[in-house]
Amino acid sequence: MAGGMFIFSAVDTQAKFLTDTLHPFQIVWFRQLGLVLGLVFMLSYHGASILRTAAPGLQVLRGAVAAGSATLFIFAVSYVPLADAVAVTFVAPFMVTLMGALILREPVGMRRWTAVIIGFLATLIIIRPGTGAIHPAAFLVILAAALFAVRQIVSRALAGSDNTMTTVAYTALVSVALLSVPLPFVWQWPTEGWQIALLISMALMAALAETLVIKALELAQAVVVAPLHYTILIWSTFYGWLIFGDLPDLWTWVGAAIITATGIYTLNRERLAARKPPQT
Repeated sequence: MAGGMFIFSAVDTQAKFLTDTLHPFQIVWFRQLGLVLGLVFMLSYHGASILRTAAPGLQVLRGAVAAGSATLFIFAVSYVPLADAVAVTFVAPFMVTLMGALILREPVGMRRWTAVIIGFLATLIIIRPGTGAIHPAAFLVILAAALFAVRQIVSRALAGSDNTMTTVAYTALVSVALLSVPLPFVWQWPTEGWQIALLISMALMAALAETLVIKALELAQAVVVAPLHYTILIWSTFYGWLIFGDLPDLWTWVGAAIITATGIYTLNRERLAARKPPQT
């Protein structure tokens, strides 16, 4: 999970850099194309058996939300500093708790509900709506985080039936198929060598990061590895400063610190709840 977050931050940096010259739909399409190239390699090595799934509906759903989440995020970072956008994505664990309670009917105690409320209030500290502190596109990041939370829940459900390669395969096929629909209307041929190099690098690195995250969710419970998601802020802040000269302001750091603390608390409560023996 830590390795996946490190690589995803590099992918996001390359994507933001490319938004100055290419349409976000095209960037996301190339990002997901890396998974398709990996799928071609996997098919040549493992054969069509990796396409056998016990849950085709969930696989299609995961591919769709993966495409939607990536698209919204890249649209947002074309306007919002990278570290600020990443800090807002930290609401995803709270959304997992919220969805688990409302959709899956998982029990959630008062302490975890309090942590969820505090986490969302901290997000408002970062965005500060109405003040003009951050571009309104930051709200697209919240939608992206919601889809990321859905993807996490689906990944947990798939871990018990399908292996990592199968999930990567369907995520690649579904996301690229959906993103290919608007592509002809926004396509621009890359004219510079650096554009081509960044597109190839982004595609390959995204494929690797996606595989690492899925494998992490296979090997351990989400509540164990999910806190490592917060390390992406370290790398995104570094890349944002190094490449774009952006640094989060004080209130963004305050909001991010509150979200991180409450997020880790929420995940720890989920871990403790999972350890409790069933009532008899």
